[in-house]
Amino acid sequence: MNNKLYVGNLAYSVRDESLHQAFAQFGTVNSAKVMMDRETGRSKGFGFVEMATDAEAQAAINGMNGQALEGRPAVVNVARPREPRPAGFASPYGRGPGGNGGYGGGGGGGYRGGNDRGGY
Repeated sequence: MNNKLYVGNLAYSVRDESLHQAFAQFGTVNSAKVMMDRETGRSKGFGFVEMATDAEAQAAINGMNGQALEGRPAVVNVARPREPRPAGFASPYGRGPGGNGGYGGGGGGGYRGGNDRGGY
């Protein structure tokens, strides 16, 4: 097993400290972090908790999954490692490899309007 947990369905009011306190009843909490939107500063509604041992992590899953945390039932399970993105990945709407700049982006095609019969 793993001692790092994913905690989802969090109320937007939950912060690192309240997440830490909720999980401390199951053992030593090495870290507790609520993911925040960089632009708005608002919670993304999920976070991660790292317990000291696998046994404490399992106890936290058993004890917290489905339990109300600031009014919402928490979804708690073992955190999965992030899947690597393909090399050269960019937004499908931006200028990635082979991209043309997104909506209406670049090139000679596109709508010119009116009675378009080729010449100007």
